Amino acid sequence: MAHRFYSSQAQGFVRCAVATPKVAVGDPAANAQAILELARQGHDQGADLIVFPELCVSAYAIDDLHLQDALLDAVEAAVAQICEASKALSPVLAIGAPVRRNGRLYNCALAISRGRILGVVPKSFLPNYREYYEKRWFAPGAGLTDLEVTLAGQTVPFGVDLIFAAEDLADFVFHLEVCEDFWAATPPSTRGALAGALILANLSASNVVVGKAQDRAMLCASQSVRCQGAYLYSAAGPGESTTDLAWDGQGDIYELGALLAQSARFVREGGLTLADVDVERLRLERMRTPTFNDAAIAEGHPEYDFRRVGFAHQPDFADRGLMRRLDRFPFVPDDPARLDQDCYEAFNIQVEGLAQRLKASRTEKIVIGVSGGLDSTHALIVAAKACDLLNLPRANILAFTLPGFATSDSTKSNAWALMRAIGASAEEIDIRPAARQMLADLGHPFAGGEPVYDVTFENVQAGLRTDYLFRAANQRGAIVLGTGDLSELALGWCTYGVGDQMSHYNVNGSVAKTLIQHLIRWVAAHGQFEADTNQILLSVLDTEISPELVPADAAGAIQSTQAIVGPYELQDFHLYYITRFGLRPSKVAFLAWHAWRDATSGAWPPHFPPEARNAYDLPTIARWLEVFVSRFFGFSQFKRSAMPNGPKVVSGGNLSPRGDWRAPSDGSARVWLDELKARLPKDA
Repeated sequence: MAHRFYSSQAQGFVRCAVATPKVAVGDPAANAQAILELARQGHDQGADLIVFPELCVSAYAIDDLHLQDALLDAVEAAVAQICEASKALSPVLAIGAPVRRNGRLYNCALAISRGRILGVVPKSFLPNYREYYEKRWFAPGAGLTDLEVTLAGQTVPFGVDLIFAAEDLADFVFHLEVCEDFWAATPPSTRGALAGALILANLSASNVVVGKAQDRAMLCASQSVRCQGAYLYSAAGPGESTTDLAWDGQGDIYELGALLAQSARFVREGGLTLADVDVERLRLERMRTPTFNDAAIAEGHPEYDFRRVGFAHQPDFADRGLMRRLDRFPFVPDDPARLDQDCYEAFNIQVEGLAQRLKASRTEKIVIGVSGGLDSTHALIVAAKACDLLNLPRANILAFTLPGFATSDSTKSNAWALMRAIGASAEEIDIRPAARQMLADLGHPFAGGEPVYDVTFENVQAGLRTDYLFRAANQRGAIVLGTGDLSELALGWCTYGVGDQMSHYNVNGSVAKTLIQHLIRWVAAHGQFEADTNQILLSVLDTEISPELVPADAAGAIQSTQAIVGPYELQDFHLYYITRFGLRPSKVAFLAWHAWRDATSGAWPPHFPPEARNAYDLPTIARWLEVFVSRFFGFSQFKRSAMPNGPKVVSGGNLSPRGDWRAPSDGSARVWLDELKARLPKDA
């Protein structure tokens, strides 16, 4: 058996499916067979929960046939047949059926697990307008609580006060509602979520008309965001009566507003649509959002009103892969339209933030150090657009290139070309004489001719650069614009105090390194500057990421940041899931392995160079994740605790103590390192 690390169930996922069976109108026995056929397919594909359409046992559009005892007896027999056959199946089945109770007929959702009816949930809101006549046949379930019903030989909970929870699979907790319920102003699933359900499921019939599919999707997405949960929706499809209506079989699975999976519509044979829902992430998201808890308080603590029906799910924790699309670059969408929108918003957030800071500080000049690398290049073009926005001459940007002992000709030439092309006031200050003097004053071996390139050697240069920039700002009535990015702050890859960690204002502090590359490409592609400037920007994108503080070795290899702190594309992945969602390091490794193990599978961001499409095996991921955890939790928080002001740009992308992240500067990484080592396979 595979190591438990590879099991999606062990990693906090529940495999959910929405089913579209081929319905036989008014033939419960045939419908039971269709339901069981899809249930067996779901069993074979490792589904934990399968949601079927409303009234799928009887068919929905059978009108007054619902009031015939012969049909209702056949429905009950079909339910009994489904229960018996499901004893050998692992998924929980949520099926729709008409149910008699106390002289009334209810449109119900039934939860069935391994032969046991867990509970019966009646539809709260019955549509009785336009083409709908449900009150002609059914009684509303709204307000029915603490009741039971005897069905197919089992006496089971009945009411709108039910949530269902696996006793042996963490966070597998779900709520059922029926069709019109989520079109209402007060969907029952809202209270179900406030009572603890993480998965909200809707058994729907929902005939199709032009434009309705978008309405359904909007409601599913909205409810999953508002309730901080997953929303499963299954609409009736092939076989339903088309006397006056038509059906498309739409099936959607949403999580926190994101579409995980969607069925094909108007398919004659129906089928299953599956996705792995991250219930652990949903629980953590609610835990970190006080507004969700406040809503439960304002609603009178619905958990007191709901009955939690437990069941033994009997998960096997096998390796069934991961049925879920994962972005390799969580800060960079794969979809071209979404990436274009994100870059537009991010760039303008940065520009607006800097413009407001200049206005508020009554300052019209900006001092910036330009190295020819990614971060300073992007900060410089943000500064240029901020000046344009305020009708200030770009000459008010006082741009300095400050070559040191390891500055390459290519980055220096890029810096000069860019400063001139932008129209900044460009100057050069060679920091080497001052650095040699400081190293000599300190008695550093380099001053005596020894090739000692330690942290003091590096930080003397980084500190002098910042010192010159601040003194130039004092001299010329300007503010110092920071250039360091979110990824560097997360890893502590910045020189504290009198170094690149400090500035008067930093526009890049909430922007990941992986996103900055696309922002520069977006600026060039959208003609924000002149053609020659755009060519220089594209040239910068080809530059090796390096602090250029240590001279090249005998073979000519320059100092590489990513060889020390790890590939930024991996470290940004780790950063996102650890800080934005609080996931365990071993789970982050699991996600990274699925996202990065095969360069030929999955989508890449638009215009991503084929030669840069990397793949990483689990040992490599584990190695760099350990570096990330050690640096992030172990010794770099003090740098973030004193970081300068700057605009929040992306969700989860702000490590300021005034923003998304607060932590002690004297913390330890032990808990996270131990968790990672304990849960990874030995060969990782």
